[in-house]
Amino acid sequence: MILGIKIDVDTERGTRIGVPNLLSMLKELNVPATFLFSLGPDNTGRAIQRVFRRGFLKKVSRTSVVSTYGLRTLMNGVLLPGPHIGKRHGTIMRQVKEAGFEVGIHAYDHQRWQDGVVRMSQEQIDTEFAKALREFQSIFASNAQTAGAPGWQANSKTLATYDRANLLYASDCRGQYPFFPKIENQTFKTLQLPTTLPTLDELIGNPQIPQDKLAEHYLSLLSSQHPNIMTIHAELEGMKYFAWFLEFIVTLQKHNVTCKTLRDIAQECLQNKTQIPVCQMQQGEVEGRSGLIAVQDCS
Repeated sequence: MILGIKIDVDTERGTRIGVPNLLSMLKELNVPATFLFSLGPDNTGRAIQRVFRRGFLKKVSRTSVVSTYGLRTLMNGVLLPGPHIGKRHGTIMRQVKEAGFEVGIHAYDHQRWQDGVVRMSQEQIDTEFAKALREFQSIFASNAQTAGAPGWQANSKTLATYDRANLLYASDCRGQYPFFPKIENQTFKTLQLPTTLPTLDELIGNPQIPQDKLAEHYLSLLSSQHPNIMTIHAELEGMKYFAWFLEFIVTLQKHNVTCKTLRDIAQECLQNKTQIPVCQMQQGEVEGRSGLIAVQDCS
């Protein structure tokens, strides 16, 4: 079974603390992974508007937002100016690439994309993503080949922007297997590698799956028919749940699960491009997560 580990880095704190933790551990265990960085200002505090989304309060009660993100982070962009992550921590990001891990774009302004992209015009989305492309180039001295939307917030306008950026692939939605996305009658050229497994914050606190059974639960969900994609967060698995994630990785190795970067998975898929299905991407709900997100229609 193949597993691609996608690490979303949402905040300045996650970049500063969570990324080095994960980098050290994954290097030691020789586990490849893909790091997607938020590259611009950390305006996490502005996400308070999510309190009005159905299911949000239930989620935060399970994951303890303050202990996960820290009080300082929750004031960024509201009571305190949002620190520019790329300018502060470009060195940490380069260390990830220099260690042989894949790097890509999560966002320029994570909060702005996750909470606002649904209302943005095509021009606004193009401008926002262009900022991320420029910052990525400035940090890594190379062009970005991949992106994964914050909160799986993707639509026809964001996919058109990705197509114009000539990305190798993207990971913007939840689903079951790699596909070329179609929205209404428009098919897009950038391959999608959907997140196929639930995230840790969607499972933590579920009385039916206690924490000591989570690894077993994840193993039960792995498919041998398609590559599995697991999205983790530098702020969770890289910090508060680091010990759990370390134990989980060791468990994967004991069960002979092969980890690959998402780039390697994408390249293998694209070798047989004509066999990649075209599927509708639509808005839907995922258990344990608030609001609508992009999902693959596998019907």
